[in-house]
Amino acid sequence: MITLQVNGDQRVCSDGLNLEQALLELGYQPRLVVVEFNGTILPRQLWPAQPVVESDVLEVVTIVGGGS
Repeated sequence: MITLQVNGDQRVCSDGLNLEQALLELGYQPRLVVVEFNGTILPRQLWPAQPVVESDVLEVVTIVGGGS
């Protein structure tokens, strides 16, 4: 298990995951979020190739639909 900082909170997930897998394990639906990974907004197509390691910092913003 590794510890990440997610939206300012310490969260634990399995070791050896890529970003997309970590998001799923943390309870997010990857198609509905935007992720800042260690200070950089990471394009969705790079998530499967991005390993997540101890002390990475994620800011996860959920996309909310709506209109007037």
